[in-house]
Amino acid sequence: MTRYTRINEKTSNAEFEKSVFINCPFDDEYYNSLLRPLLFTIVYLGFNPRIASESSDSGEIRVVRICELIGRSKYSIHDLSRLRARKKGEFYRLNMPFELGIEYGCRHFAIDHLREKKCLILEKGRYDYMRALSDLSGVDIKWHSNEPSEVVIAIRSWFVETVGLRNVDSPTKIWYRFNDFASDFYDQRKSEGFSDADLNIMPIPEYIDFIKQWVHQV
Repeated sequence: MTRYTRINEKTSNAEFEKSVFINCPFDDEYYNSLLRPLLFTIVYLGFNPRIASESSDSGEIRVVRICELIGRSKYSIHDLSRLRARKKGEFYRLNMPFELGIEYGCRHFAIDHLREKKCLILEKGRYDYMRALSDLSGVDIKWHSNEPSEVVIAIRSWFVETVGLRNVDSPTKIWYRFNDFASDFYDQRKSEGFSDADLNIMPIPEYIDFIKQWVHQV
Protein backbone atom coordinates (compact mmCIF):
# COMPACT_ATOMS: atom_id res chain seq x y z
CA MET A 1 0.00 0.00 0.00
CA THR A 2 1.49 3.33 -1.02
CA ARG A 3 1.65 6.54 1.00
CA TYR A 4 -0.81 8.16 -1.43
CA THR A 5 -3.35 5.38 -0.93
CA ARG A 6 -3.17 5.82 2.83
CA ILE A 7 -3.57 9.58 2.48
CA ASN A 8 -6.69 9.28 0.41
CA GLU A 9 -8.28 6.71 2.71
CA LYS A 10 -8.53 9.64 5.14
CA THR A 11 -10.12 11.84 2.48
CA SER A 12 -13.85 11.56 1.90
CA ASN A 13 -15.02 10.95 -1.64
CA ALA A 14 -16.96 14.23 -1.57
CA GLU A 15 -13.86 16.14 -0.49
CA PHE A 16 -11.76 14.51 -3.22
CA GLU A 17 -14.36 15.27 -5.91
CA LYS A 18 -14.52 18.96 -4.99
CA SER A 19 -10.84 19.70 -4.34
CA VAL A 20 -8.68 21.60 -6.83
CA PHE A 21 -4.94 21.73 -6.18
CA ILE A 22 -3.39 25.05 -7.26
CA ASN A 23 0.22 25.06 -8.46
CA CYS A 24 1.30 28.62 -9.16
CA PRO A 25 3.88 31.32 -8.35
CA PHE A 26 3.63 33.08 -5.00
CA ASP A 27 5.07 36.49 -5.81
CA ASP A 28 3.05 39.58 -4.91
CA GLU A 29 2.35 40.48 -8.52
CA TYR A 30 0.83 37.11 -9.32
CA TYR A 31 -1.10 36.96 -6.05
CA ASN A 32 -2.73 40.35 -6.46
CA SER A 33 -3.47 40.19 -10.18
CA LEU A 34 -4.04 36.57 -11.22
CA LEU A 35 -4.37 34.29 -8.20
CA ARG A 36 -7.25 36.19 -6.63
CA PRO A 37 -9.62 35.88 -9.64
CA LEU A 38 -8.46 32.28 -10.10
CA LEU A 39 -9.40 31.39 -6.52
CA PHE A 40 -12.68 33.29 -6.76
CA THR A 41 -13.72 31.45 -9.93
CA ILE A 42 -13.03 28.05 -8.39
CA VAL A 43 -15.07 28.85 -5.28
CA TYR A 44 -17.83 30.51 -7.32
CA LEU A 45 -18.21 27.29 -9.35
CA GLY A 46 -18.65 25.27 -6.18
CA PHE A 47 -15.18 23.78 -5.72
CA ASN A 48 -12.54 24.00 -3.02
CA PRO A 49 -9.06 25.39 -3.83
CA ARG A 50 -6.17 23.60 -2.15
CA ILE A 51 -2.79 25.29 -2.13
CA ALA A 52 0.52 24.55 -0.44
CA SER A 53 0.58 27.87 1.41
CA GLU A 54 -2.67 27.03 3.21
CA SER A 55 -0.42 25.53 5.89
CA SER A 56 2.92 26.79 7.23
CA ASP A 57 4.00 24.10 9.66
CA SER A 58 7.77 24.55 10.00
CA GLY A 59 8.06 20.93 11.07
CA GLU A 60 6.61 19.63 7.80
CA ILE A 61 8.63 19.23 4.63
CA ARG A 62 6.95 21.30 1.92
CA VAL A 63 7.17 18.69 -0.84
CA VAL A 64 5.45 16.15 1.41
CA ARG A 65 2.60 18.61 1.97
CA ILE A 66 2.35 19.17 -1.80
CA CYS A 67 2.18 15.43 -2.46
CA GLU A 68 -0.58 15.08 0.11
CA LEU A 69 -2.64 17.90 -1.41
CA ILE A 70 -2.23 16.48 -4.92
CA GLY A 71 -3.31 13.06 -3.66
CA ARG A 72 -6.40 14.55 -2.01
CA SER A 73 -7.53 16.56 -5.05
CA LYS A 74 -9.27 15.14 -8.09
CA TYR A 75 -8.45 18.29 -10.06
CA SER A 76 -5.39 20.49 -10.34
CA ILE A 77 -4.42 23.72 -12.08
CA HIS A 78 -0.78 24.37 -12.96
CA ASP A 79 0.24 27.86 -14.05
CA LEU A 80 3.58 27.74 -15.88
CA SER A 81 3.53 31.38 -16.93
CA ARG A 82 6.43 32.38 -14.66
CA LEU A 83 9.03 29.85 -15.76
CA ARG A 84 11.22 32.29 -17.66
CA ALA A 85 13.97 34.24 -15.87
CA ARG A 86 13.24 37.97 -16.01
CA LYS A 87 16.80 39.26 -15.89
CA LYS A 88 20.35 38.14 -16.55
CA GLY A 89 21.70 35.80 -13.90
CA GLU A 90 18.26 34.92 -12.54
CA PHE A 91 17.37 31.24 -12.34
CA TYR A 92 14.36 29.72 -14.03
CA ARG A 93 11.52 29.02 -11.63
CA LEU A 94 11.18 25.24 -11.54
CA ASN A 95 8.74 24.62 -8.68
CA MET A 96 5.73 24.72 -11.00
CA PRO A 97 6.94 22.11 -13.54
CA PHE A 98 8.21 19.97 -10.66
CA GLU A 99 4.75 19.91 -9.07
CA LEU A 100 3.17 19.25 -12.46
CA GLY A 101 5.46 16.22 -12.71
CA ILE A 102 4.22 14.97 -9.35
CA GLU A 103 0.65 15.33 -10.62
CA TYR A 104 1.39 13.33 -13.77
CA GLY A 105 3.15 10.63 -11.81
CA CYS A 106 0.33 10.40 -9.27
CA ARG A 107 -2.21 10.06 -12.07
CA HIS A 108 -0.41 7.66 -14.40
CA PHE A 109 1.08 5.24 -11.87
CA ALA A 110 -2.04 5.00 -9.70
CA ILE A 111 -4.13 1.84 -9.56
CA ASP A 112 -7.16 3.33 -7.84
CA HIS A 113 -9.36 6.45 -7.96
CA LEU A 114 -6.33 8.66 -8.53
CA ARG A 115 -6.41 7.60 -12.17
CA GLU A 116 -9.55 9.75 -12.46
CA LYS A 117 -7.57 12.93 -11.75
CA LYS A 118 -7.70 15.75 -14.30
CA CYS A 119 -5.49 18.80 -14.66
CA LEU A 120 -5.31 22.13 -16.45
CA ILE A 121 -2.07 23.75 -17.57
CA LEU A 122 -2.06 27.54 -17.87
CA GLU A 123 0.47 29.68 -19.71
CA LYS A 124 0.89 33.32 -20.63
CA GLY A 125 0.89 32.59 -24.38
CA ARG A 126 -0.52 29.72 -26.38
CA TYR A 127 2.80 28.04 -27.25
CA ASP A 128 5.12 29.34 -24.54
CA TYR A 129 5.26 26.05 -22.63
CA MET A 130 6.68 24.17 -25.64
CA ARG A 131 9.91 26.18 -25.42
CA ALA A 132 10.64 24.97 -21.91
CA LEU A 133 8.78 21.62 -21.72
CA SER A 134 8.82 19.99 -25.13
CA ASP A 135 7.59 16.73 -23.56
CA LEU A 136 4.19 18.44 -23.25
CA SER A 137 3.90 18.97 -27.01
CA GLY A 138 0.39 18.04 -28.10
CA VAL A 139 -1.12 18.64 -24.66
CA ASP A 140 -4.11 20.96 -24.56
CA ILE A 141 -3.45 24.02 -22.44
CA LYS A 142 -5.11 27.39 -21.89
CA TRP A 143 -3.49 30.81 -21.76
CA HIS A 144 -4.32 34.06 -19.99
CA SER A 145 -1.93 36.69 -21.41
CA ASN A 146 -1.37 37.84 -17.79
CA GLU A 147 -4.87 39.32 -17.84
CA PRO A 148 -7.10 38.66 -14.79
CA SER A 149 -10.28 38.51 -16.88
CA GLU A 150 -8.63 35.93 -19.16
CA VAL A 151 -7.90 33.76 -16.12
CA VAL A 152 -11.62 33.68 -15.36
CA ILE A 153 -12.40 32.67 -18.96
CA ALA A 154 -9.76 29.91 -18.95
CA ILE A 155 -10.86 28.40 -15.63
CA ARG A 156 -14.57 28.58 -16.44
CA SER A 157 -14.05 27.01 -19.89
CA TRP A 158 -12.02 24.15 -18.43
CA PHE A 159 -14.68 23.36 -15.85
CA VAL A 160 -17.25 23.13 -18.64
CA GLU A 161 -15.10 21.19 -21.12
CA THR A 162 -13.23 18.83 -18.82
CA VAL A 163 -14.94 18.71 -15.44
CA GLY A 164 -18.36 18.58 -17.12
CA LEU A 165 -20.18 21.48 -15.46
CA ARG A 166 -23.32 22.70 -17.20
CA ASN A 167 -25.61 25.72 -16.80
CA VAL A 168 -22.63 27.77 -15.66
CA ASP A 169 -22.76 31.57 -15.49
CA SER A 170 -21.02 33.32 -18.38
CA PRO A 171 -17.38 34.41 -18.06
CA THR A 172 -18.52 38.03 -18.14
CA LYS A 173 -20.92 37.51 -15.24
CA ILE A 174 -18.29 35.69 -13.17
CA TRP A 175 -15.80 38.49 -13.87
CA TYR A 176 -18.33 41.11 -12.78
CA ARG A 177 -19.11 39.11 -9.65
CA PHE A 178 -15.40 38.95 -8.85
CA ASN A 179 -15.16 42.71 -9.12
CA ASP A 180 -18.22 43.07 -6.88
CA PHE A 181 -16.57 40.79 -4.36
CA ALA A 182 -13.24 42.64 -4.58
CA SER A 183 -14.98 45.95 -3.87
CA ASP A 184 -17.02 44.55 -0.97
CA PHE A 185 -13.98 42.72 0.38
CA TYR A 186 -11.89 45.92 0.41
CA ASP A 187 -14.58 48.05 2.02
CA GLN A 188 -15.42 45.47 4.68
CA ARG A 189 -11.83 44.73 5.61
CA LYS A 190 -10.98 48.42 5.83
CA SER A 191 -13.91 48.92 8.19
CA GLU A 192 -12.48 46.11 10.32
CA GLY A 193 -9.13 47.86 10.62
CA PHE A 194 -7.13 46.17 7.87
CA SER A 195 -4.60 48.43 6.14
CA ASP A 196 -3.76 48.21 2.44
CA ALA A 197 -0.50 46.51 3.44
CA ASP A 198 -2.47 43.97 5.52
CA LEU A 199 -4.65 43.14 2.54
CA ASN A 200 -1.64 42.69 0.26
CA ILE A 201 -0.07 40.11 2.58
CA MET A 202 -3.28 38.40 3.71
CA PRO A 203 -2.75 34.63 4.06
CA ILE A 204 -4.40 32.75 1.21
CA PRO A 205 -6.58 30.52 3.45
CA GLU A 206 -8.02 33.66 5.06
CA TYR A 207 -8.73 35.17 1.64
CA ILE A 208 -10.43 31.96 0.48
CA ASP A 209 -12.63 31.99 3.58
CA PHE A 210 -13.77 35.53 2.74
CA ILE A 211 -14.61 34.42 -0.81
CA LYS A 212 -16.69 31.51 0.49
CA GLN A 213 -18.56 33.73 2.94
CA TRP A 214 -19.36 36.27 0.21
CA VAL A 215 -20.43 33.68 -2.38
CA HIS A 216 -22.72 31.95 0.12
CA GLN A 217 -24.37 35.25 1.05
CA VAL A 218 -25.21 36.45 -2.45
